[in-house]
Amino acid sequence: MRHGKKDNHLGRTASHRKAMLSNMASSLILHKRIETTLAKAKELRKYVEPLLTRAKEDSTHNRRIVFSYLNDKESTKELFGTVSDKIASRPGGYTRIIKLGNRLGDAAETALIELVDFNDALLLANADKPAKTRRSRRGGSKKEGAAETTAAAPVKKEDHPIVEESETAVDETPKNEESSEATDKE
Repeated sequence: MRHGKKDNHLGRTASHRKAMLSNMASSLILHKRIETTLAKAKELRKYVEPLLTRAKEDSTHNRRIVFSYLNDKESTKELFGTVSDKIASRPGGYTRIIKLGNRLGDAAETALIELVDFNDALLLANADKPAKTRRSRRGGSKKEGAAETTAAAPVKKEDHPIVEESETAVDETPKNEESSEATDKE
């Protein structure tokens, strides 16, 4: 039985799984986003986020630990150089998984996993938006003008007689015609 074993083995042996996750983590660090299946993306997130946390503090010990997981000098250099500068202020949650739908060949759920701080289009979109103000729907103090308008009784049609302009316009037209006819006769 597999009680309490929460890791997805992805149908691979331990050595194959370790090598695959190491290669995927290196690719993610170098390319900032990769497309894979949803199950692999979720396992990769658990594998790479502790490495990103270690990269915040640049020490020989941390570099050696990260290198033992990645087995790639270039990705380790990139992680401790470019990536660590961008994620320095973030308290966690360095990756984002976006579901893309099913693959045509085997109908596997595909996903895009990316480093959050490197999605320039999304960062620019968030920068353009004004800061949201929190609006509560709870009964707080109301403005005086708003209280008066809500307390006013509904307006009835009978209370306010409306003068129709069409009747006055019809009455004035014959007078003008009579006056114009009178001037024509003279």
